[in-house]
Amino acid sequence: MSDYIQLIFQPVTSQQSEQLIAELNEIGFEGFEEADDCLKAFIPEGDFDEGKIKNIPGSEGLAYTKSVIKETNWNQVWESNFDPVVVDDFVAVRASFHEPVSSVEQEIMITPKMSFGTGHHATTFMMMQQMRGIPFTNKKVFDFGTGTGVLAILAARLGAAEVLAIDNDDWSIANAGENIENNKSAGIRLEKADDATGEGRFDIILANINKNVILANLRVLANRLIPGGQLVLSGLLVADEPDILAALQEQGLRVISRRERHNWLCLSASY
Repeated sequence: MSDYIQLIFQPVTSQQSEQLIAELNEIGFEGFEEADDCLKAFIPEGDFDEGKIKNIPGSEGLAYTKSVIKETNWNQVWESNFDPVVVDDFVAVRASFHEPVSSVEQEIMITPKMSFGTGHHATTFMMMQQMRGIPFTNKKVFDFGTGTGVLAILAARLGAAEVLAIDNDDWSIANAGENIENNKSAGIRLEKADDATGEGRFDIILANINKNVILANLRVLANRLIPGGQLVLSGLLVADEPDILAALQEQGLRVISRRERHNWLCLSASY
């Protein structure tokens, strides 16, 4: 594993932070930490191109500092900043070093490392909220862009008969595998893949990635969704909604549920 570049943007508003996360994710940043007035963003040192930072829309006037984070120290960075996340009284996401949370229906232990998806980010939070209202019992589920594996683990906990979880990142695959094992989650098949193509159709498809990846794979995702199934999308800004709605309509899908949190969007669609 390589060292990582850490950028600290400060001061930033919550809206600027959310916009930066979306834009930085598009250019290869893999981890984010948000505080009251700052955003920390992490990218492998070999992938860092400072010129791309200056081309991010809305970045004019934003100050940041840059430093190198040694890979051997990465877990310490996460452990010092990772607090448990509680989604209503439905699910708690915590690390093994946290005390158990007894006031929820489901509890998931995650070692986040560099993978996206701990529940801290608005999109993961909304995905889990949305999953609460979907019947998973005996259903086939496809988690496209699994990250830490948290959504696949939750789907299994909710009674899914089988879950296919894929990601295109080696670190995410290793991290998701560790989290699946630590949560003793049966019925999850973890695979590395670059896109959503493959065999089989699903009752429920979860895709918490970003606008460009969703649009590039939407036809395939729609074809892999059985009639009456649900496609749950996030990693989307509210500003992305018109383009996503138009693309869904092209595939014959209609929106059946919508959530919004901190300028981020979560949509559920079906035939």
